[in-house]
Amino acid sequence: MATPASALEGFRPPPSGDEFEQGLATMWEVLWHQSGTPTRLVRWEQDIRVRITGVNLAQHKAYTLQALRSVAAESGINITDVSDRPDAAQIANLSVEIVPNTMLEDIQPCVTYLNFYSETRIDSAAMQMRSKDVRRCAYHESMHVMGVRGHPAGKTVLSYFPSKVDGLLPLDKVMLHAWYSPRMRGGMTPFEEMAVLADELVQVQPDRLEASQKRDKFLTKTIADMQSFADGSGDVPAIVKRSGKWTLDGIRHGRSEMSYFLGVAYLQGAGVDPDPTQAMKWLQRAASEGNRPAQARLGAFR
Repeated sequence: MATPASALEGFRPPPSGDEFEQGLATMWEVLWHQSGTPTRLVRWEQDIRVRITGVNLAQHKAYTLQALRSVAAESGINITDVSDRPDAAQIANLSVEIVPNTMLEDIQPCVTYLNFYSETRIDSAAMQMRSKDVRRCAYHESMHVMGVRGHPAGKTVLSYFPSKVDGLLPLDKVMLHAWYSPRMRGGMTPFEEMAVLADELVQVQPDRLEASQKRDKFLTKTIADMQSFADGSGDVPAIVKRSGKWTLDGIRHGRSEMSYFLGVAYLQGAGVDPDPTQAMKWLQRAASEGNRPAQARLGAFR
């Protein structure tokens, strides 16, 4: 959780259709890193063993565990508290530290680091929260722990918030169900992920037919917007602007990554009809900018 106060001052998400459409927009934004780069899917493929240390544990440990167990339960992942074991430091793959209020910053009262050898699965993670901010951070950071890395606008604990949050919101649960569903796999690109996320959201709507039609329109528009972003003719996505973390180099990298992701989308029919010509166009664009996955994909065609 990190953003300059100036980036959030007076910010309100713009009105954009009904609640379902806003949910789709929120899910798309959750796939973006603050640096300006859309991300591949990472998730746990092993049980979580958590060690909680730091200050004021009598006040905060139970609430922190409640948040972690809530996200793990929605994800179907087992989580065990090993804090009291003598070998906790050696066997824990998730470290949570409650730090003094003088540590970290007002604009970053909590933070989570995911460790992975390849951008497919989470090998370990570390979370820090200031003591006075545990109530507003625990669920937010627990979502990050599960691999959901973005900071979208919308009705989710991942949005920036001014006060405490006492539980997951409905959209958070939908995201976690999709993230850990059999249809997802580590390393999936944003358009592949978004197709699964959108389908999961459709399933909880009272009118699935209408929701499916809105889903298809949203995916079509998103593809068009991202093509404009990737080729430099379109605007920087709002999620990136709000983050306050992006740089020109980050945007250039984001455009290159998006070109690759578009190539994969057209190659596999993720959110679009398969189109080998379009796939080749976007993969070649990404490869010409030094994108190694794109170069590897093109090499497989030869």
